[in-house]
Amino acid sequence: MSVANESISREFILLGFSDRPWLELPLFVVFLVSYILTIFGNMMIILVSRLDSKLHTPMYFFLTNLSLLDLCYTTSTVPQMLINICSTRKVISYGGCVAQLFIFLALGSTECFLLGVMSFDRFVAICRPLHYSVIMHQRRCLQLAAACWISGFSNSVLQSTWTLQMPLCGHKEVDHFFCEVPALLKLSCVDTTANEAELFFISVLFLLIPVTLILISYAFIVQAVLRIRSAEGRRKAFGTCGSHLIVVVLFYGTAIYMYLQPPSPTSKDRGKMVSLFYGIITPMLNPLIYTLRNKEVNGAFKRLMTRIILSRK
Repeated sequence: MSVANESISREFILLGFSDRPWLELPLFVVFLVSYILTIFGNMMIILVSRLDSKLHTPMYFFLTNLSLLDLCYTTSTVPQMLINICSTRKVISYGGCVAQLFIFLALGSTECFLLGVMSFDRFVAICRPLHYSVIMHQRRCLQLAAACWISGFSNSVLQSTWTLQMPLCGHKEVDHFFCEVPALLKLSCVDTTANEAELFFISVLFLLIPVTLILISYAFIVQAVLRIRSAEGRRKAFGTCGSHLIVVVLFYGTAIYMYLQPPSPTSKDRGKMVSLFYGIITPMLNPLIYTLRNKEVNGAFKRLMTRIILSRK
């Protein structure tokens, strides 16, 4: 029987922190609360951005894409994690693992480019304000968003295929909370040097290059903002760009730590916590970061609530 056929009938055991049962209850509470806040926060951004005509701008179009992405991103992993924490059999089917691997990788890769596109939008808005409507027209925004999604899913097809082709030779204990490329590569019973080199190269392409371009664009943005004479204008520009920069640091920082550091047995627990951060915590924080000091979103949310209340009277 081929390795692929053997895999189809196999269940994987997701170890997580099963060697530390005292952590399970706190983790369950953290995962559940984070998931609920992620669903509520991102749904609110999507609804407000779509229903309020004042937010029909490129910035909120891309933010809506990010919120949709984060909703799917967390839903691909968190429900299964909650089930496994409550269960004595912490298993996932082969098909479930393949789906989780593909979706998580596709959406994570898409976010890498989407955050870069969002920084480009801010660069044009602040450094080329007179040309903004010409450069960031509706068709251009749709093309940029489509390019992000297509690139992310194409990368996932390649990496998932390479990872799933590796022979496992009966190994089925995944030392992680969910099916992710680095954790699955450790199950292989053959040399994975070539796969790790491919993963490193693609990680550089999807992580280091976008974050470098983002930092360069923000260097120009800072210069442009400092030339603004109005204190209110500077505060608004820094507020909008500061929110995006916080998201960039949280997402890229943890992803780079996970995918671009050499594998080490001593850092496996830290790797699990880092992956939880960019897989669960960051999608939860994104709506808070983008809306906490954003007067436009807060105003749109109040208008939406007023309309709902008045419609019920």
